[in-house]
Amino acid sequence: MDVRHLKAFLAVFEERNITAAAQRLCISQPTLSVTIKQLEDELGAQLFLRQPRGVEVSEQARVLYPQARRMVAEAESLSRLFRQDESRLALELGVEGDIADSQVSAFVRMAQQALPNLLLTLQEGCVGDARLAVEELCCEDELFLPLWEEPYVLAVPVGHRLLEQEQPQPRVEDWVTCPEHASHQRLMALYGGAVQAQAGHAGSLKQALNMVAAGLGVAMLPLSLVQGREGVESRALHLPAPSRRIGLCYAVQALESATLRTLHDYLRTLRPIG
Repeated sequence: MDVRHLKAFLAVFEERNITAAAQRLCISQPTLSVTIKQLEDELGAQLFLRQPRGVEVSEQARVLYPQARRMVAEAESLSRLFRQDESRLALELGVEGDIADSQVSAFVRMAQQALPNLLLTLQEGCVGDARLAVEELCCEDELFLPLWEEPYVLAVPVGHRLLEQEQPQPRVEDWVTCPEHASHQRLMALYGGAVQAQAGHAGSLKQALNMVAAGLGVAMLPLSLVQGREGVESRALHLPAPSRRIGLCYAVQALESATLRTLHDYLRTLRPIG
């Protein structure tokens, strides 16, 4: 459906007068009348009833009006999206604390590819138009677009005795755990049941990694956090380990923003990423 036809329809609907609508659109009255007739033929519906003074809108026109406004607004937003001489497109995104730096960097690169004219603001925590987070941290009223899935691995300090074992079996006193973290319950089976003899507790997965790097103990951590960390090596356990999914958390109404919707649709074309 031609956006030009919809703009003509909106002008007539709002002005209730062909002459006034034509002046608003800077076109001749006969041209506007032909445009409206073309739209009516395409839809198979009469939109306006001519009156001695102005026009009367039909029920079909009342149904079309909100849809036409939305479609024209989307078309204009997309047009602005790719005009490099326009002001840059602002988007604010939150990043949950335990997302690996490598994944944040990868996400920013994808956002730049989707929106070359993007002015991106990153904030820590549950803020912004949407956020990069683990699926289990999504709120009940949010949707989740997965981007990565990764396993938890055993993070071990360099030089630790467990690195000499073909199948590492940590003792209760070896573990650094995160009792307040959302992943804790899923990892309990790997901790040997007891909790009082653990090597230490951390408030976040990143802090647990710092404790491992300092040689305090071992921890079950997402692979992306462990990779490349100096002083830490990763090992797979002989027991099944959980995994986590990282992606975009957003409210349905947030997609009313053309900027976020364009990013969202671009990210969908990249699934699965890894």
